[in-house]
Amino acid sequence: MKSSLPGELVRTVSLLLEDLGTPLALGVYLRIRHGCWDEVSEVTPDPRNYLEHQALKYAADAAACGFLRKLQGLPTTHDRRANAIRKWYEGERDCFKTNFRLEPYQRNSLFPEERVPTISDFILKIRNIVRELIGNRPSDLPEGKFGPGATCTDRGRYTTVPDKIASDPSLTRDALWCVVEWRHTAWARSFSERHGELIEVPGNRFATVPKTSKTDRSIALEPSINVFYQLAFGTQLRERLRLRARWDLNRAQDIHRQVACESSLTREFATLDLSNASDTVASSLVKLLLPHQWFIVLDSLRSKATQIDDRWVVLEKFSSMGNGFTFELETVIFAAISMAVCREAGHPGVLGRDVFVFGDDIIVPTGVAPGLKSVLSFFGFTLNEDKSFFLDEPFRESCGGDFFHGKPVRPYFLKDLPNEPQDYFALANGINRLAENVDPSGFGVVRRAWFSVLDNVPSALRSCRGPQALGDIVIHDTPDRWTWRWRSGIRYLLVVKPGRRRKVNAHAFQPAVTLASALYGIGSSHPKGWAWHATGGFIPRNGVSGYKRGWVPFS
Repeated sequence: MKSSLPGELVRTVSLLLEDLGTPLALGVYLRIRHGCWDEVSEVTPDPRNYLEHQALKYAADAAACGFLRKLQGLPTTHDRRANAIRKWYEGERDCFKTNFRLEPYQRNSLFPEERVPTISDFILKIRNIVRELIGNRPSDLPEGKFGPGATCTDRGRYTTVPDKIASDPSLTRDALWCVVEWRHTAWARSFSERHGELIEVPGNRFATVPKTSKTDRSIALEPSINVFYQLAFGTQLRERLRLRARWDLNRAQDIHRQVACESSLTREFATLDLSNASDTVASSLVKLLLPHQWFIVLDSLRSKATQIDDRWVVLEKFSSMGNGFTFELETVIFAAISMAVCREAGHPGVLGRDVFVFGDDIIVPTGVAPGLKSVLSFFGFTLNEDKSFFLDEPFRESCGGDFFHGKPVRPYFLKDLPNEPQDYFALANGINRLAENVDPSGFGVVRRAWFSVLDNVPSALRSCRGPQALGDIVIHDTPDRWTWRWRSGIRYLLVVKPGRRRKVNAHAFQPAVTLASALYGIGSSHPKGWAWHATGGFIPRNGVSGYKRGWVPFS
């Protein structure tokens, strides 16, 4: 068998596909044997083609097709970056059409005679709902926030908070008004002490991150001061939704998955997903629906051009992924549109009761879905037909939860080639979780593949076993296989702990930078992935490599 994947991985996948045993799984197996990697990345089951009692069959087919679909090392012929760029330009073309279509409905339109009265009335209802959700205007400029990733001027490894504070900050011309308040921050004081220089840039920088083996996901790297305040206003939008609509985005994913699970049985709600949603939020739509003061602030902070390679493109979209408020803004817009359609159809249209929105994941009463699809299309959005379910099929999908007639059937996606023991722990545990979907009698179907993974784990680490609650620092197994000991009346389990830590020495930065970083909350367990090392330095995001055995308390 010829393959450019590691032989041990091919063996594991082959064993899994053989034991799943469905015609579709065996078809994937034969494609792997013959090196048809493009076909491996494209084959996928459609839950609409399965009967209500075939949940296990669908789960097995989904597991077979999904296992390698997102693997970045899959040797396909797809140019993932080129595919992402092509889709990005398609989004811009869609936004151009939307901007042209919505122009007559703007407040100061030059073509008001082209308005359709019924559409104008419906848009007004959506505007009023947006005011219900977030109020007429934002609060005064809130305290800025640092994100975990790169900016258009902070790249590569140099994306920790100290790196960002120590570099010259960047911003767009429209965001210059922020400097008045920004100069009072610890960041600005550090900047002043080292006599830095503000960098004015035309906009953000195009980049991609892994998505599937066929295409990357396009994102934008924003200017550092812009994103500092974008994140702040994103947090404010999130807080307004929580206080005014009682919709807590921090808990919404669990609610979505629960509703999706129940609706796969009752068909009460439809789960809708949009294609390329963040790249098709047209600038005219945001101007049309948001209260004027909200629009002015968000519009001044967004980037109005994107650099793709050496070319600058003036944007038709309002914002993209990478902008600090895009997710919350999407939620507000899609929630308001969905609530308006529900109310027109005679439903209460209450967020968190009969409308559920998390970014571009939308759940509405099943009977409302066709009408909502048409309204979304008018506003420039395209329903992802493959991932939207609003007919009588016993399947619903939302926020990473796939359910077939009440049973979880989400496949395991291997995203990176395993290398270190922790990677094989994660792979073994992912295969273990598949057993719960495809084999109600126990562990039998995936047993050979699971043992095949463990063959790659050093023998000294195979005894690091424990419960799912500990995540991938243990191999998930039954309690009789755990290795534990008592100390001072506390039970400790043997686990694999992170090993070498790549530390950025604090002495590499000026004292003002270190002080400013501390004021922005860089602690031992910072939620964004930075940490302060006890010996005096910063551990950057993904700054840990290697492994070692250790003990953790577990009651």
